[in-house]
Amino acid sequence: MKKEYRVKKSSEIEKIMRMKQSKANGHFVIYKHKNHENTHFRFAVSVSKKYGNAVYRNKIKRQVREIISKMDIMDNYDLFIVVRIKANLLSFNESKDLIESLVKKLNILR
Repeated sequence: MKKEYRVKKSSEIEKIMRMKQSKANGHFVIYKHKNHENTHFRFAVSVSKKYGNAVYRNKIKRQVREIISKMDIMDNYDLFIVVRIKANLLSFNESKDLIESLVKKLNILR
């Protein structure tokens, strides 16, 4: 996934979280913010150090990026995805189903 699709600055992540438009389940939290400046969606993924060592944290981040990149998300949205500790018990397909259900609840699919 290209870097232009990623939210990098902590100030931008804080802005997304301040809007308080989010959906959550026991494993993931997804915050959304409508951003009129972009012509495409952007997102960031956060995994706590309590999740595990760097290998496991990077693995779940790669999986979440892959799941999001395959979805048809509307343009002009910034997303911030928080991976909770309980997500380490999930398989890839279970993670995919849970993330897809949250995205559908947020009404950001085309």
